Amino acid sequence: MIDKISQSLTNKIRKKMPEIDDERAEIIDYGLQILIGEIPKIFIMLFIAYLLGVFKLSLLTFLILLPYRTFSGGLHLKTHIGCIVSTSAFYCGTAYLSKIIILDDMMKYFLILALGIFGIVMIKLYAPADTEDVPILSKKVRKQKQILSYVCFTIGLIIALIINNAVIANILIFGYFIQTCMITKLAYRITNNKYGYEVYEVTSN
Repeated sequence: MIDKISQSLTNKIRKKMPEIDDERAEIIDYGLQILIGEIPKIFIMLFIAYLLGVFKLSLLTFLILLPYRTFSGGLHLKTHIGCIVSTSAFYCGTAYLSKIIILDDMMKYFLILALGIFGIVMIKLYAPADTEDVPILSKKVRKQKQILSYVCFTIGLIIALIINNAVIANILIFGYFIQTCMITKLAYRITNNKYGYEVYEVTSN
């Protein structure tokens, strides 16, 4: 259902903007599938966040992590309930931990350095981490999304390094670490996921 809706919207966009080529259309379609699929889960997550007293912080966490999450991809659980639980745990948990954990400067710098090395290696190996349901089959699109993953990741860590707001720095550190773990082969094996490019043939266009 989601793929049909996103494809329909993509086709309408291409009719209004004929200059959009197949590569850009695939990127738009992929983004729409993620967005449409996330909307119901986000509303439920925000309701849970409200009950836990971290509504604003969870919303901020969602907005901060969305660009990196969008470009780097990641696993999806097989059931709607599983997706709702994992999404809520990801955003609400990151927000809550960022609020209660206090890092001194040395620990903060160490974590950013370690995360930077870990993230660059994992992005190189696995990003964009697609799925069977939403595969990324174009090599050019995959390269573009990998580059954007690097850009978002690097900018996020720089912000975490220099910003005076400890909570936002924590959101970037903890959130980026969890999101990076979610693109790894180990995480895919544990959750019985497969990368889309392993199932379908990747083309050069």
